[in-house]
This record gives sequence, structure tokens and C-alpha cells, in this order.
Amino acid sequence: MKALIVTAPDTVELLDVPAPTAGPNDIIVKIKACGICGSDAMYAHMGGLPHQQGSMPIGHEAAGEIVEVGDAVVGAEIGDHVVINPMATTDGVIGNGGSQGALAELLLLPDARPGVHFRVVPQDIPWEVIALNEPMAVAYHGVNRSGAGEGSRVVVFGAGPIGLGALLAAQSKGAAHVTVVDVVPSRLEKALLIGADAVIDSRQGDVVERLKEIQGEVPGFPGQPTKPATDVYIDAAGVPAVIQTALSGIKHGGVLSIVGVHKRPVEIDLAAILPSEPDIRLAMGYPTEIFEVTDAIIADWQKYQHIISDLVPFAEAPRGVALAASPGATDKVVVVFE
Repeated sequence: MKALIVTAPDTVELLDVPAPTAGPNDIIVKIKACGICGSDAMYAHMGGLPHQQGSMPIGHEAAGEIVEVGDAVVGAEIGDHVVINPMATTDGVIGNGGSQGALAELLLLPDARPGVHFRVVPQDIPWEVIALNEPMAVAYHGVNRSGAGEGSRVVVFGAGPIGLGALLAAQSKGAAHVTVVDVVPSRLEKALLIGADAVIDSRQGDVVERLKEIQGEVPGFPGQPTKPATDVYIDAAGVPAVIQTALSGIKHGGVLSIVGVHKRPVEIDLAAILPSEPDIRLAMGYPTEIFEVTDAIIADWQKYQHIISDLVPFAEAPRGVALAASPGATDKVVVVFE
């Protein structure tokens, strides 16, 4: 079978590799769609992780059809459509240092258990949409960490795939109002398309003052200006200015949930934010959310489909990785299989 392999720095190739065989406790999934993550592009640039230099399989945002089921496996049938938990395998994390990557024609799930390694999904959802399950679980965890729920007023910074996923996750949890902030007009248009209550172009005017207009305002600490009534700030951008803006506007006891990856240290003036007693929470991965988010996608897949910006056939998967690695060239690339 063919699999996408990092073979050298800035080089990925579709290579012939042995097809997997299933034991009595295993299933084999024919991959139908697999998203390309920023980590895939990073591994490609690095030439692979240290222990896999020159031969690293990549891809972990996968959905596919079960084509083989071991005799001892329960909860799985040939023909089922499934999404996959790349963290739960026994042979290393799929596409992140493990022995397999999901940008391959077939994927073996050893000791496969429903609700742990895979989840069966409705067959009417397009493959490329249900393949968003893994990155949307990251966004869902960021929202879970924030505590956003019924009646919350939320602002999401960053209208890329994770930010849009956070928008939809907050709404699925009953948020009363969600505003999305970005600097790219097309991203803000997409946020409105999938249901944002309001958007702010942070290049135009003061974000904190706009939030007061949009979500209302509350008294600040005595002697200080009023604050936006926003309950939850979600950083899905990973930009220092987002942290500084959020903390300058956050009301007393407000929550800042950071799901974006910051590649440089961020300076915080603790004295300035002390009167607000903000709650700063970081979010990484999806400890419990990998199949929790599936319900939200099933309920609103028509909205989630707008997160996808590019579909690339598997035969052109190296181009898909290059596209995903080009800043500003695209948003969410999904590789589709015949």
C-alpha cells in the first residue's frame, strides 16, 4: 500500500509500505479522509522526529471505513464509518512518532475497542467533514477548560480551524453570545457564515471598546474604567497581543483559556491585572474530548464543513503538506482518498 513518509528535511514522499494484517483483537480501516495538521508540516520541515529521521509516517486526523474485523472485536462491523483516536494505540501515537501514520491507504488499530480507539459515525456525513473530529476535539477541550456554558458571553481570538471549532463548541454548550476576532476579512466572513453573533477586525479600532459595545459592560475596579461583560476569552491565535488585549479587558473573575500555541514567551503585567483576579487556563490536546466532540459535529456537520478550505487527493498528498505549511496560503487542508 501507499503511505506518506517524511524522508528528509522538507521532503515527504508517497512510498510503498507493507499492508497491515489484523489479529483477532484488531481492526483495519481504509482511510477515506485525513486532515493535515501544523504538526505534520513541522515534522516534514524537521525531517522527522529524532528516532524516525528519514522514515517518519505522518497524519493523525483520520476517518475511514472498516474493512477487516478480528474475531474477538466487539462493536465494529465491516463497512462501518469511523473516526479514530490517534492517542490510544499500542504502537505509539498515530502520525506523531508511532509506527503508523494515517496518511496511508490502510490503518491497523490493535486491540481495538469502541469509544477508546474508534467511534462509529453516521454514513451520511461527508468523509472530509467527519475527519475534522481530531482537531475539533482540541478546540472542544479549550472550551471545556474555559467553563463556557449556558448563557456565557464568549470572545474567540483567531478564526482559523481551531478558533472556528471553539466558536461552534461554545455554541453547542449554550453560550448566549460568541464574538470572533481576527485580522483576515475572509476568516471573519467564514465565522459569520457558521454562526458567530458578531466579529471584530482587530486592525480597525480598539477591541476592548468594541466588546463593550457588542457584549455589554460592567463596572471595573474602583477608579478604573468599565470592562466588557465578556465571561470567557479564548486564545486560538497564539499571538502575544491577544493575551495582552484579553487581560487588559477582562472583568473581575473572568476566564482566559489559551489553546493557541505560543512559540515565544509572553510578558504579563501581574500588577495591572491583579484587581481583576483573572483565571488563566491553558488547554492542550483532548484528555476526554476526542469522541465527545463527535456529537457536536454530527448535530451541525453542515456548519463544520465550512472550516475546510482545501481538498487534496491522496495522490497529491505531498502538495497538501506544502500547502498547509505556507503561511497565509490556506486554512484547513484535508486529503481525500478514492
